Amino acid sequence: MFRYKELQKVTNYFKEELGRGGSGMVYKGVLDDERKVAVKKLNDVIQGEQEFRSELSVIGRIYHMNVVRIWGFCAEKTHRILVSEFVENGSLDRFLFDNQNLSLVLQWSQRYSIALGVAKALAYLHHECLEWIVHCDIKPENILLDEDFEPKIADFGFVKLFGYIAPEWALNLPITGKADVYSYGVVLLELVMATRVSSQLVQGEGEMDVEMAVGHYAKILKDKLAIKDQSWLLEFVDCRLNGKFDNVQTAMMLQLAVSCVEEERRRRPYMNHVVETLLSLVD
Repeated sequence: MFRYKELQKVTNYFKEELGRGGSGMVYKGVLDDERKVAVKKLNDVIQGEQEFRSELSVIGRIYHMNVVRIWGFCAEKTHRILVSEFVENGSLDRFLFDNQNLSLVLQWSQRYSIALGVAKALAYLHHECLEWIVHCDIKPENILLDEDFEPKIADFGFVKLFGYIAPEWALNLPITGKADVYSYGVVLLELVMATRVSSQLVQGEGEMDVEMAVGHYAKILKDKLAIKDQSWLLEFVDCRLNGKFDNVQTAMMLQLAVSCVEEERRRRPYMNHVVETLLSLVD
């Protein structure tokens, strides 16, 4: 546990901002042992100190190469701050949705590796942890890339973003790992296209519009994947790759995406099955 004054020193009074989002602001810091850290000041956390500590004690015990490590937290007075490992290349959305061409283009092999790494992280959380964990907020903003562009998932369920939320959220059904599977399916589509699925069709705002957009893509892809000719893949794959992608891997990723975003959650695959499928096409 960190004291607030200690984190002020670590971040040089929250000087260097790494990013901001619906759940709060993130700052760069350096601990006394020279470890670089990301320090996130959470907004609007309604949990009491005990509940906050309890939840983080579970997250803090997670150890997987594709999950961001939590080094500690601050729950002093009204402050709710997370201290986690610093991940060099920032979040995936910067590379997928860069309209100003300021970021490098992720090559196909890197995208496939990201898809596999995120799948491994979710399979670990859903099937291998001593305590069953649902992330609840899988989206490109919460997938961080290290210096080798290996993914690490971050930000467990502190905020939800339209476009990645499974239908059961709106229906007030019990949330299971299949909600993460749905979100993962949307991320797969965006890894291939480098475009937000929700931005393609939605004129209004809200969950139903976005859900329809995801369903529209799924229907188109089901029809396309049923035919042998794969020339249509060029329509879906990020044009910045200039046609340099693996057809078999791409078709498989899109097939998985379609199955992951099934409206009926019982028809979505488990993440350990997704990992096995992706690994079957790794050289």
